[in-house]
Amino acid sequence: MASPYAIAAVGKALLALLAGACPKPEFAGAEFELYQAKSFLTPMEEGIALYLHRITPANNIRNMPPRIAPDGRRYRPSLPIDIHFLLIPYARDAFKQQRLLGWAMRAIEDTPILSDSFLNQYGPEPDTFRPGECVDTIMETIAYQDLGAVWNVASPNIQPAVPYVVRMLQLDSALDMSEAGLVQTRVFGAGKAAEP
Repeated sequence: MASPYAIAAVGKALLALLAGACPKPEFAGAEFELYQAKSFLTPMEEGIALYLHRITPANNIRNMPPRIAPDGRRYRPSLPIDIHFLLIPYARDAFKQQRLLGWAMRAIEDTPILSDSFLNQYGPEPDTFRPGECVDTIMETIAYQDLGAVWNVASPNIQPAVPYVVRMLQLDSALDMSEAGLVQTRVFGAGKAAEP
């Protein structure tokens, strides 16, 4: 269960993972950037772009129970989502681009689970992710029509791309569901007669 800023933190964390593992002699000039549609108009010369192309409801859990904080307060249910990225390599020639792509895919596969301590380094606040929370990144299959729709935006700068999904990210709500104040004291009148 994470704060609403977790989506941005996941993207930055994936890029940081790749930047930290990058083989420097071969890809010394590589950049690692989050892309949006306008970024395709002036792409980088060499590096990895991560493009968020859609978000879907998490398939395995839809109706979550209210979230209960450690102090007993109840909050609206968390929103479980899956985040879909395209990993896009850029290089000056096709051979280097394909080497960069293969390396990046292997690096993500070697570290598919990102822990809360790693993710929190890239969120806007130090507790974007709660202790013990992690996300799972896996390669996915994307329909050719969906990929074509993404590249319609980027035309004529079409590049090879690999789809990834970050599964089961749960965005917490800050809306309290408490309808009454917490019980402070209890008074039991056992054995006393009711007043008339």
